[in-house]
Amino acid sequence: MEEFFDIVQFTVPLFAFWLQFLFSFMILTVDIGNSRTKFGMFDGGQLVRKFVIETIRAQSAESIFETLRSAIPDLPQAIIVSSVVKELDKTYLDLSNDFLRVKPQFIDHTLDLGFEIKYEPREDCGSDRLVGAFSAIEQYGAPCIICSFGTATTIDIVNQEREYLGGIITPGIGTLASALFEKTSKLPHVELSKPKSVIGNSTVNSISSGIYFGYIGLVDGIIKRMIDESGSKPLVISTGGFAELIAEESEYVET
Repeated sequence: MEEFFDIVQFTVPLFAFWLQFLFSFMILTVDIGNSRTKFGMFDGGQLVRKFVIETIRAQSAESIFETLRSAIPDLPQAIIVSSVVKELDKTYLDLSNDFLRVKPQFIDHTLDLGFEIKYEPREDCGSDRLVGAFSAIEQYGAPCIICSFGTATTIDIVNQEREYLGGIITPGIGTLASALFEKTSKLPHVELSKPKSVIGNSTVNSISSGIYFGYIGLVDGIIKRMIDESGSKPLVISTGGFAELIAEESEYVET
């Protein structure tokens, strides 16, 4: 599981590995998520530096450039971007064109990713889901189910014919916990962790148990339905900030 976490928490970098056969220079990969933006610098296909910043929708291209200059000694000769934050797409386009002086490659449905996208309309399929499917297929083959646990949770399936069929999108476990705290007046905010017992003997323990085991039930229930509907035995893979927490208790996540 850790190997997949290491690569896919940086989601896009596997594309850099893929492109090393075409290019042998410095490639910057950027994964713009709702909460965090992850950067990975590759030199000839080898990851040489990585860092994470908070995703700030109003951040300027100049500000991001200054962060890059302080984090990486050499500027990239190519940049690959996966983004789920529409407001920042132009910012990173300006960063690439005006500051890095390279043409960016944004991950989307128009690329040949090695699998067929059975999603309507194709352009609505998020780049994070496409990269997750690509990464899973490249590392583990098909069929597979890809669970990404972040601000939002996505659970997607690729069949034996390497067709991306789609899946589900639901609020992430952290988002649910925050919503419960924000929408109630007397319930406290709790740290997310695996409770010792499903039976909570205090308000904090009851909330923790309800959120955690309730979410495990949601995840396992969806995965079971996908497996039953597909009629296959796909490998179930997890990634994202809450992946280890969920995988620890899930009956279906195998790696």
